[in-house]
Amino acid sequence: MCDQDAFAEMLEYQRRFGALSRRRFGALTLGLGVVALLPPVADAAEVVETEVDIHTPAGTADAYFVHPAQGTHPGVLIWPDALGLRPAFRQMGRRLAESGYAVLVVNPYYRLQRAPTAPAHADLADPAVMNAIMAQMNTLTAQTETDDARAFVAWLDHQGPVDRRRRLGTMGYCMGGAMTMRTAAALPHRIGAGASFHGGGLVTDKPDSPHLLVPKIRADYLIAIAANDDAKQPEAKDVLRAAFAQTKVPAEIEVYTGTNHGWCPPDMPAYNEAAAEKAWSRLLVHFQQALTKA
Repeated sequence: MCDQDAFAEMLEYQRRFGALSRRRFGALTLGLGVVALLPPVADAAEVVETEVDIHTPAGTADAYFVHPAQGTHPGVLIWPDALGLRPAFRQMGRRLAESGYAVLVVNPYYRLQRAPTAPAHADLADPAVMNAIMAQMNTLTAQTETDDARAFVAWLDHQGPVDRRRRLGTMGYCMGGAMTMRTAAALPHRIGAGASFHGGGLVTDKPDSPHLLVPKIRADYLIAIAANDDAKQPEAKDVLRAAFAQTKVPAEIEVYTGTNHGWCPPDMPAYNEAAAEKAWSRLLVHFQQALTKA
């Protein structure tokens, strides 16, 4: 399960303390496509973009697949945050593909409906909208996430642009952080790199807590933690560091000073461009080191 409290607190913090104007806060709507432009990629590869359907044991999942137009490349599975597959995540997926990866961005709520999974022009400050998002999050479990991970990785492994000689990467935001750990634990022979950005619920007191999966993980990890998430649960980073140290799996675990939960996607109220770019640069180094080796 994902950390609903962190997501709700992030929105309330932005509303109360004015990180955005009221006008701009209301403009951050789902499905509208008003997204900050991300910096261009140097020597960007020409890419091919496709909306795809993936058959899973639970039904048909819609997703966005983007990859360089030429050659084969390491595959990457992206798990979105609680707001699901939308223009901001397509933009981030395309940006990663321009850097040389075959990228699949999935709709985690496909069992309920195709993307977009929130109403167009939805005001994130509206309690009714927030309740609807929380209800969607509650449909996801450790088992559904693991089942989906297996289906999505199998699909990637059958795509021509994906280099099967190289291991796959997986990355996620908010609730997607935990999903990356379930993916890496379920498919340790295929997942070579994982990355969590302001991941929610990575360390809990439940028997299915993602941190308990670390002994099964063989993927090098990057865990970027929001400062306000760390203030709420300061012990989580230490638990994660100890778990990875015990298995001797490399893990970069850092609290990003001055950030709030949700600081990476460019359409979120907490978006912090400087910190997001730092996290993105660390991701590229991380993937370069872990995935581009044959």
